[in-house]
Amino acid sequence: MRRARWLAPAGLYALLAALAVIYVFPFLVQVSTSFKTDAEAAGNAVSLLPQTFTVAAYERLFLHSDFPLWFANSAIVTIAVTLGRVFFDSLAGYALARLRFRGRGLVFALIVGVMAVPTVVLLIPKFLVLNQLGIYNSYAGMILPLLVDAAGVFIMKNFFESIPTAVEEQARIDGAGTFRVFWSIVLPMARPALITIIILSFQGSWNELSHFIVATQSPELTTLTKGVASLASGQLSQGTQYPIKLAAAALMTIPVAVLFFIFQRRIMNRSEGAVKE
Repeated sequence: MRRARWLAPAGLYALLAALAVIYVFPFLVQVSTSFKTDAEAAGNAVSLLPQTFTVAAYERLFLHSDFPLWFANSAIVTIAVTLGRVFFDSLAGYALARLRFRGRGLVFALIVGVMAVPTVVLLIPKFLVLNQLGIYNSYAGMILPLLVDAAGVFIMKNFFESIPTAVEEQARIDGAGTFRVFWSIVLPMARPALITIIILSFQGSWNELSHFIVATQSPELTTLTKGVASLASGQLSQGTQYPIKLAAAALMTIPVAVLFFIFQRRIMNRSEGAVKE
């Protein structure tokens, strides 16, 4: 019995460790290859230890390519989209959770329905709308269509519904209006949901590709996803160029990873205890 109790957890941990290695191994290969020479990367692609350690790929990215411009464009768009989604998703979620108006159920059903529509189906209509509004090939065309997303509204609505209404009733007794209740009372209590929206919005807009393909064509507005995709599709023309491609991909992962590790421990429900009996 003691041996069985010991073997079961050990087997489970061994299985989890094996799955973790399988999941992490491609990323380790990516980082390792970015420090190899072109010849070594092409000849021994899966080796984790470069025979000749070099940072030539990173020097070429920053000094002889448009990578800094791509990074700046992605940073501008991602920050603007993240801030916009946090504000507008929370507003829409609170309205659907607390306000009583005609057609509220239909509006929520349409929002849920949008989540089921494949993104590729909306590419041509999105291009036509951007072109008709005169914001095609501009920062406005890159940012405005991404300022609200259905998943964020859905998350915020469900979280606001979990907050006791007694908190808001006390604020209204003290004379606070609807927006004041939302901004000063309810929104601070929704910090776990807001952090979730921040992470999802940052990751989604940072890794967005299809929208930027139809929203811009100017090289000055190229984002990281478009730039790295062009590298992977053979923009460099000569040879495989694995190190520079994987160096760009490795650098792309850093902002999202840093954001996740900063906020991961704060994704939890803190609304309990808000009402004292």
